[in-house]
Amino acid sequence: MKKDIHPPYGDATIICACGNVIKTRSTVKEMHINTCSQCHPFFTGQATFIDTEGRVEHFMKRYGRKAKA
Repeated sequence: MKKDIHPPYGDATIICACGNVIKTRSTVKEMHINTCSQCHPFFTGQATFIDTEGRVEHFMKRYGRKAKA
């Protein structure tokens, strides 16, 4: 690497809106984020898959395919 052209890489703190604090390394010393793995619905298990208006069944019916059991 060339000298004196790269930003300093050091300890960093990521602060989530839920209050979770993550220590890592980055060129930015402090970052504020809206969601993290502690509060995001996908990671907490609160996310649900909703088959809006039977889209899968509509596809199967339209193209003459039978749903797998």
